[in-house]
Amino acid sequence: MAITRTATIRYTSLLLAASLLAGLSGCSEAPFLANQPTSSVTPTPKATTPAEVEIIINDLSTGSAMHELEAGAIGLNIVYYSDLTMDKWTAEANKPVTLSLKAALNKNQGQKIYLSRVTATTAVAGPDGALPAPEPSVDSATVSPGYYVKAPYSYSTTFILPAVDPGATSITLSITYELLLQTTKTSKSYSKQTASDTLTIAIAQPAE
Repeated sequence: MAITRTATIRYTSLLLAASLLAGLSGCSEAPFLANQPTSSVTPTPKATTPAEVEIIINDLSTGSAMHELEAGAIGLNIVYYSDLTMDKWTAEANKPVTLSLKAALNKNQGQKIYLSRVTATTAVAGPDGALPAPEPSVDSATVSPGYYVKAPYSYSTTFILPAVDPGATSITLSITYELLLQTTKTSKSYSKQTASDTLTIAIAQPAE
């Protein structure tokens, strides 16, 4: 009798379990899952592209620069330098630029070469473009017909660039040289020749 009773209880339990499973299969969702929050995936934002680093030219980064120009038959050798070290070339400082010039003829027939005028026009640049600039600097010869610059003689002068906008990152000098060439070695007449040059110098930025 014990065996028969145990088998009956087990059979009844199996019928009850089957009934429960049949009831659940007719539901679209189990009751204990109805109010559970659904998960969502938040897209990862794209990494911001780093800003391009502005590359600033500095023609005086080594302390000096030598340029060679031509004005007709005249060849010019010009050396630029500054007594103020580049780390002190700040926006608020007075910034000296010295130039030294010598001239020579490609076909030397004994004519003399004179420098009548030098004009240095300043352009100031910042991260967003041009900034206010000081007035041009001009050196006009005080002797007639001009300063004698045929090698081995030379011409030197210093331009002082004043304080500029605090946002400045560089200064570019556009320099024009006006020369007089004797038409013949005995003539008192001259032909005018002009040469142009540019010099860009970085402005030292304050330490962050």
